[in-house]
Amino acid sequence: MKKFNTVKSIIAPLQLDNVDTDMIIPKQFLKTIKRTGLGVNLFHEMRFDLNGNIIPDFILNQERYQKTEILISGDNFGCGSSREHAPWAIADFGIKVIIATSYADIFYNNCFKNSILPIKLEKEQISLIWDIISTSNISATVNLDDQQIILSDQTIINFKIDAFRKKCLLEGLDDISLTMLAKDKIEKFEIAQKAKQPWLHN
Repeated sequence: MKKFNTVKSIIAPLQLDNVDTDMIIPKQFLKTIKRTGLGVNLFHEMRFDLNGNIIPDFILNQERYQKTEILISGDNFGCGSSREHAPWAIADFGIKVIIATSYADIFYNNCFKNSILPIKLEKEQISLIWDIISTSNISATVNLDDQQIILSDQTIINFKIDAFRKKCLLEGLDDISLTMLAKDKIEKFEIAQKAKQPWLHN
């Protein structure tokens, strides 16, 4: 997994509550087990009409937001079915930070496994960002080390994050990487077990 670095980007506002995983990546695109190639189908039913034409009013279809790395939304982001393709699609599109008041638990956990930082803010803080970015093309710097969102107008918003999750993002540790940190202990256990219970290794 890639290490999470400081992210600087314009903020794309998706002013919706209850953005579910079927909205993020519709079921017809779940045939792959690869983490790449899904970004083109992110929010497919909101980005394209029934004939496959781009809907120009949708936020991620607007030119200034097509390379955004920060998405801000409302309550209960990532609800619905527990498809890991949802964070895969978000990451493949290039979004590295999501800001919302709350998340569905499974989606929230999956973000950290895909080098995405899901930031939880209070509604008042979200409203402040809405107000600021609605009047101008404000960008933001998200500094995970300092746990700060620094808007280009110098507004600073602090956020909380579990220390272990923070460490994993900063060091690029997913479940496999964390397991490999204990490689020496695992190998010692296997050698000892093979000596005591050789029939398990035949």
